Amino acid sequence: MFPLLSKITVPGPNDISTSLDPALQNRLDAVLLPKRTRILVVEDDPVSSIILRTVLEKFGYETVLTRDGNEAWEEFNKEPVRLIVSDWMMPGMDGLALCEKVRARSQTLYTYFILLTANHTNPENYALAAAAGVDDFLAKPIDREVIRIRLGVAERILKYTAEIRRLKELIPICVYCRKVRDEHDYWERVETYIQKETGSQFSHGACPECYEKELERFREQSS
Repeated sequence: MFPLLSKITVPGPNDISTSLDPALQNRLDAVLLPKRTRILVVEDDPVSSIILRTVLEKFGYETVLTRDGNEAWEEFNKEPVRLIVSDWMMPGMDGLALCEKVRARSQTLYTYFILLTANHTNPENYALAAAAGVDDFLAKPIDREVIRIRLGVAERILKYTAEIRRLKELIPICVYCRKVRDEHDYWERVETYIQKETGSQFSHGACPECYEKELERFREQSS
């Protein structure tokens, strides 16, 4: 079935001629081996950066190491990733500023942002970070088991966001009444459909434009 594979067996001590060119082997590995999730690591301390990379790679992740927010933004803007683990306090652009730029980048899939904090971080700073768009926090020094659990949560949330994105892309919606059609060819309200498919709950309100229209209609009916 795969004739090329017969030529890629591990060579024995007397059979060096069957080994592949390193560049070809790398390309082959990229196709055949499972794709690993990439994590952008932003840490200005070299020792902490190496420790974090070692832990993440043992968990099966591919790491991209950067030394500060500016370098991390260049990497992210060039090739966005779905997971970022960033220190908070860094020279130049800090972790909060980086998170804000990531959130403001248009046409970008959702990125889960984990911020590394000091043990003495106060509640006001946590609130500030959450307002900037940070998803989760890890206190230094990093606990191996804690980061493994947090990354599991991150992967699950990213999976849900991908499913919701696919749901939005595939929903057939009426251009007039805005109802959607389910798999049984039944038309129902958008919130009913999404609640049934995802379990999400909705609160209802009126946008400013609709509010003004309804207020004007009420005035006309009352006059």
